[in-house]
Amino acid sequence: MEGYVNNSLKLFIEYLQIEKNYSQYTVEHYQRDISEFFMFMSEQAIHDIKDVQYSDVRIFLTKLYEQQLSRKYVARKISCMRSFYKFLLREKLVDDNPFSLVSIQKPGKRLPDFFYEEELSLLFDACEPQTPLGRRNRALLELLYGTGIRVSECCQVELKDLDFHLSTVLVHGKRNKERYVPFGSFADDALQDYINHGRNELLKGKQDHGFLFVNFRGGRLTDRGVREVLNKLVEKSSLTGTIHPHKLRHSFATHMLSNGADLRTVQELLGHADLSSTQVYTHVTNEYLRKTYMSHHPRA
Repeated sequence: MEGYVNNSLKLFIEYLQIEKNYSQYTVEHYQRDISEFFMFMSEQAIHDIKDVQYSDVRIFLTKLYEQQLSRKYVARKISCMRSFYKFLLREKLVDDNPFSLVSIQKPGKRLPDFFYEEELSLLFDACEPQTPLGRRNRALLELLYGTGIRVSECCQVELKDLDFHLSTVLVHGKRNKERYVPFGSFADDALQDYINHGRNELLKGKQDHGFLFVNFRGGRLTDRGVREVLNKLVEKSSLTGTIHPHKLRHSFATHMLSNGADLRTVQELLGHADLSSTQVYTHVTNEYLRKTYMSHHPRA
């Protein structure tokens, strides 16, 4: 069974990388979730992916809930397995999709988490502008917050994608869609300082790969590397907890709308295909206004 199962997973991962063009971070999540299901199959003495029945899926679901996992987490795992079997059906490696019958009620949408401007100031102050890594970290923060681009898009930015004359960056988004996004003077200054005084030192004489952001070994900074950078900056600042790069994207959108930007413009800047994806930020700004009113108005 092992060779056949691993080959099926290998084919699916190639499909995600080549046809779907998913980021490495997303691919790793799929791989981890599917591998966990393979372990479940082994425990249940199921020797072939064709032999998985709806009843087996229900047992798998019960085991997930017994671990007290959140509904959102369980829904993600089931969605992953549903996509995997859908691919196997397409490739005629299985006869049906036992996960297609599973329905999990989606949890209510949470409002996006974002930084207040005072919190962002603490994060920027945690950078060390005198060191190559500090210059890189500041440029990274300025670009993520100043443009609202996704972390996967940020890691794909090359030097040739920057136009300092027009203050724009060419972003390679989801499904190979490209868009130009403007950046402001703070990002401009931080990027030029990093490129002129930090990037070459981080390359350490290695052949230049062309990507804008470089890790401490001289290679391209990855999605996971960005998350580590941000968490280290949180540790240095007086902020608490861990953060995710999307929180900077949420902050960008929330602050833009709070300061009067129209929804369509923010949609274009974020690279959202559907306006409904952007509209969630209007709820954030309305909730923020309500809380501010309730906290400060004498007759609230």
